[in-house]
Amino acid sequence: MATIYDSITPELADFIARQPIYFVATAPKAENGHVNLSPKGIDSFRVLSPTEVVYLDLTGSGNETAAHLAENGRITIMFCAFEGNPRILRLYGRGRTVLPGTKEYEPLLALFPAYPGIRQIVTAGITRVQTSCGFGVPLMEFVCQRDTLARWAEKQGEEGLAEYRKRKNAVSIDGLSAPMNGA
Repeated sequence: MATIYDSITPELADFIARQPIYFVATAPKAENGHVNLSPKGIDSFRVLSPTEVVYLDLTGSGNETAAHLAENGRITIMFCAFEGNPRILRLYGRGRTVLPGTKEYEPLLALFPAYPGIRQIVTAGITRVQTSCGFGVPLMEFVCQRDTLARWAEKQGEEGLAEYRKRKNAVSIDGLSAPMNGA
């Protein structure tokens, strides 16, 4: 039931563009480390080429992905069709964070709408693309994206967000350092 591709085809890129949610998984090297799986929404994902993707990462309660990518680079991104024909799409690859103030940051940021609370951008070179049936994924109706995170970030302001990131985003739950702007 699974199909493996060398890269993201135009048809798969179109499928990705239609999904209102995706999931990002990373893990530390340590055997006893925690695997992190984060849901992502809003208009925050782009396919740059058949083997390169990028997503906008907003400030959140942790920064596990950045810490794991700095340590080992492994990343899996999964999309599920909750509407229409069933399908699961997984992108496997090597990722890294692009921080504000770096040469790459502004050109990548220009690919996305402006959102409050942007922390970093994550890029990934894709080494394996796999689809599977998705027959067990529930059929659901998309209502809308939540605005709670954006409202929270606006309330914090830039200074409050910087302080929050220092307190909550600098170290992973396994004690790994997460690259941060100004760090």
